[in-house]
Amino acid sequence: MNRLLDRNDNLSIIIAGIFAIIIGLGVARFAFTSLIPSMLVNHLDITFAGILASLNFAGYLSGSLLSIFIKDINQKVLLFRFGVVLAITSTLALALNSNDTVWIVARILAGFAGAMTFVVGSAIVMTKLQMESKTKAMGIHFSGIGFSILTTDLINRYVLSSGGSWQDSWLVLAIFAFVISIYSVYILSFDKKVKQNVVKHGFDKSIFTFFVVLLIIVYFAEGVGFVVQGTFLPDIINNLPGLEGYGNITWTIVGLAGIPSCIIWMRLAHKYGSVNIIIIALLIQTLGILIPTMTSNLYLNLLSGVFFGGTFVGLVALFMNLGGQLAKSNPVVLMGALTTSYGIGQVIAPLYSVYLIDKFGNYDYALYLTAFIVLGGVVLLLFAKKFETHKI
Repeated sequence: MNRLLDRNDNLSIIIAGIFAIIIGLGVARFAFTSLIPSMLVNHLDITFAGILASLNFAGYLSGSLLSIFIKDINQKVLLFRFGVVLAITSTLALALNSNDTVWIVARILAGFAGAMTFVVGSAIVMTKLQMESKTKAMGIHFSGIGFSILTTDLINRYVLSSGGSWQDSWLVLAIFAFVISIYSVYILSFDKKVKQNVVKHGFDKSIFTFFVVLLIIVYFAEGVGFVVQGTFLPDIINNLPGLEGYGNITWTIVGLAGIPSCIIWMRLAHKYGSVNIIIIALLIQTLGILIPTMTSNLYLNLLSGVFFGGTFVGLVALFMNLGGQLAKSNPVVLMGALTTSYGIGQVIAPLYSVYLIDKFGNYDYALYLTAFIVLGGVVLLLFAKKFETHKI
């Protein structure tokens, strides 16, 4: 027990980091996807749901870009705490108010909170961990993304199956986030102010080789590929003939598949090269996107959840790791470019999706376009390999 309350113990740091991801990504982001089918029944329409998702990602993008340029670890701790408070209060707003304007503001703030708790929180975890090689530990930390989906979905399913409403789910989620935040905020801080020498690097445009520019474009395609299923998957499955009610089971499977994915993909990248493994992961994701358009077979559509959960977490780690290798002494600029590209894809995808859903009355064309964009990323990456001479 003493070990779990030790701010400097690696186990407590990893647990607190996973709790932070559950708060910032699970409660403030992915719970919305889990609750979409229920909210569509008596509050949202699909167009407004898409707009809210887009705004959430816009908030996340702005927070991610801000966090990249904050170097002082003491400021990061303050931003992290602010993000935790914002995640909880923006969730409470959804439970206690049904006004559209309030929801718009709440989802933007929830997105910003997600960046503070995930991006900034991960930086604090990385700083606090005391071990020679932190790669494996950070792989466990990022498994928190899968845990965040699984945990919040199970909470929502329990509340709804017990006769509660989606408002009750948001309230329970806010209370749950508050409880685990006490531990997370306590552990992810320092006993005293940290003295840190910040090394500043000038802008080095030489890192933006033709290969890197194409990689940034491909990461935009992955931002698109992540969002459509990441926003609508439960409702996509529920709308297939004979699969009504199976949407949340598929979403649970997404969370389960996401837990080990980062560790598996990173190991494969180390053995076979990052670019090769990114291409394979993108192809698997493309197939997962297309499955609901081709069949209403239950097991194949559950497999689409496995493909989605098993790729999107790992792809973020793969791109960030590859970007770090290519950035030389200027990681901030390249990471900022990659994050911006991915974020723009996240913001755009829900908007074209709701347009196509409204126009054609189903999800098929939104999924076709999404798969086409991700597949285009694969083609670009195959082309880009010719311009990269190093083994990556």
